[in-house]
Amino acid sequence: MGCGMRRQSERGAGGPGGWALALAVLLLIAAVGPARAAEPQNVTFTARDGTQVSGSLYLPDKRPAPAVVLLHMMTRSRRDWDGTAQKLAEAGIGVLSIDFRRGGLPNTDKNGNDDLADLVLDAEAARAYLSARPEVAPGRVGLAGASVGASVAVLAAAAAESVRSIALLSPALEYRNLRIEAPLKKYGSRPALLVASSEDAYALRCARAMVGMGDGQRELRVLSGAGHGTNMLVHDPDLAAALVDWFVRTLL
Repeated sequence: MGCGMRRQSERGAGGPGGWALALAVLLLIAAVGPARAAEPQNVTFTARDGTQVSGSLYLPDKRPAPAVVLLHMMTRSRRDWDGTAQKLAEAGIGVLSIDFRRGGLPNTDKNGNDDLADLVLDAEAARAYLSARPEVAPGRVGLAGASVGASVAVLAAAAAESVRSIALLSPALEYRNLRIEAPLKKYGSRPALLVASSEDAYALRCARAMVGMGDGQRELRVLSGAGHGTNMLVHDPDLAAALVDWFVRTLL
C-alpha cells in the first residue's frame, strides 16, 4: 500500500499562489452578481445492476451548463457536499451529489473479502444521468470525490471520455480492493486536482505520487491540519472556493 514520492508541482494553501485565483474568481462573481441557483431537486436513477441511486441536483440559471458529480466518503452522505454544491451552482456549474449504496460501506465477495467495486456503478449512473439532462452541456462533466469517493471518481472517469476533469480529496492509490494507478494513467491528459492535508500521511504520499501519473495537468494542494476527506471542507473554509476555481478553469 506504500505510495511513491514523485512530485512535479505542489502549492500549499497558504503559499503566495495559494487561493489567489480562486479568490479572484469569487470576487468577480460577487461583482457581477452570482447566478441564483435553484433549490436542489431530489432525484433518483438506476445503476446498470438495477440498484436505485438517490441524489440532489443543483442547476444554475444559465443553461446548458457544465456539471459535476460529487461522491462522499465512507459512512457519510451527499449532505457533506451541500455548501460546495451551492457555491458551484452559483458559479454557473450544475451539480449532482449522490448517496452511495450502503453508505459507501463495502460489500463482501465470494471469498469473504471487502468489495467496493459496485460503488463505481453508482458513479457511472450519476454521470450518465447528468449527461442525459438537457440542462447539462454535452461533454462538460466533472467528478469530485473524497476518500473512497476519490478512488471511485478515478475509476469512473477512466472509463468515460466524456469526463473532462476530476478533483480528488484525500486520494489513495489502494483503498480496500480499489486500485487506481492504472486507471489514473488511462485517464491520461485530462486534468486532475489532488488535495491532501499535511498530517494525513498516506493520502499525502499518494497524492504526491499521483502527480506523475498520466500526461495531463496534475495540480497538488497541501492543506494543514484539515483532516481527511470531506472533513477538510469544514476545517479549511477556503477549500470549497478552490474546488469552484478548479472546475471553473477546467469546465467552463
